[in-house]
Amino acid sequence: MKAKKESTLSVLMGAAFLMATSSIGPGFLTQTTVFTQTLMASFGFVILLSIILDIGTQLNIWRIIGVSGKRGQDIANMVFPGLGYFVSLLIILGGLAFNIGNIAGAGLGFNVLFGVSPAVGAIISGIIAISIFLVKEAGKVMDRFTQIAGFIMILLTLYVAISSSPPVGEAITKTFMPDHIDIISIITLVGGTVGGYITFAGGHRLIDAGIVGKKAVGQITRSSVTGVCVTGIMRVFLFLATLGVLTAGFTLDKANPPASVFNLAIGVAGYKVFGLVMWAAAISSVIGAAYTSVSFIRTYSKKLDDNYRWLVIAFIIFSTLVFAIVGKPVTILVLVGTLNGLILPITLGVILVAAHNKKIIGDYKHPVWMTAFGGLVVIMTAYMSIVTIIKFLH
Repeated sequence: MKAKKESTLSVLMGAAFLMATSSIGPGFLTQTTVFTQTLMASFGFVILLSIILDIGTQLNIWRIIGVSGKRGQDIANMVFPGLGYFVSLLIILGGLAFNIGNIAGAGLGFNVLFGVSPAVGAIISGIIAISIFLVKEAGKVMDRFTQIAGFIMILLTLYVAISSSPPVGEAITKTFMPDHIDIISIITLVGGTVGGYITFAGGHRLIDAGIVGKKAVGQITRSSVTGVCVTGIMRVFLFLATLGVLTAGFTLDKANPPASVFNLAIGVAGYKVFGLVMWAAAISSVIGAAYTSVSFIRTYSKKLDDNYRWLVIAFIIFSTLVFAIVGKPVTILVLVGTLNGLILPITLGVILVAAHNKKIIGDYKHPVWMTAFGGLVVIMTAYMSIVTIIKFLH
């Protein structure tokens, strides 16, 4: 019984860290430093509000996935026949595009740490990610790996934050009384934390581990909130580190803002520390993107389900080869990234409809406040997605 309890706790923590480390990638590091540079201490308010919206989103999605025991695409198909296939296509395209960026980040991390070319670093990182899914107990190894990567990132960034001597008092004050509010940054953070495939990563992991049904609502809730909090902690530490460097009068390097934060805060060693943080962030995102993207097609046939690990490996190999041979196809990344912005309002909207469909959730009663909260996030992200697409088309 004790061993089973420990195993369940390990899966719950693994699911939380899989979601968290999936969101903490190269883009996360850059966005956080750039927004801090623009908003200074007032960025604390953006982080606080985005965390609240992230929790509202993730609570809805994880609860319905967990209670129903069905993956996102199957729920979508039950709400509206055929919608699940469309969602799967968006998730896979978005996951593939961002995985090329994640592989690029892992290559850059290796380049900083060992001096090898980013392409060689990407290939080595791809092999490391693939090795996890060659193991029979891939789920357990993935849980442990993402937890270790998450702790490494958080502890190193905390050290940099302390070293930069940020104005903590001002940051706390502006978090609750900002000089101005930037809506775009809030939506960007929400989309980057729980958008696309990310929020489904941990929820689908719980299904694989059999932590489902109304009896598991408490465990699912705690795990979902933990995931958002881990992401929030990392964001706060990086925000404080950047704020400390900027307050001291330094200017960030436009070519690589997060690297310059680490460098300016703790000197030459900071560049190596950044390399390790970048690699940990990127490689864990590679694993999360590949695992979750494949989870959106594995239920369509028994053959796909039985061979899902090989599909994940193929996904990682393809992403690595595209980066190593072609480089980072900017146009494709921008186009698919824009489409990926539509995924959150669509998937969350579907989940909210499913939350009140007895064929999907049985006799479970979904809290009204949670539905209302989710509805607010749908409206906000849908509006910003439409604005982004209009700008892209023009």
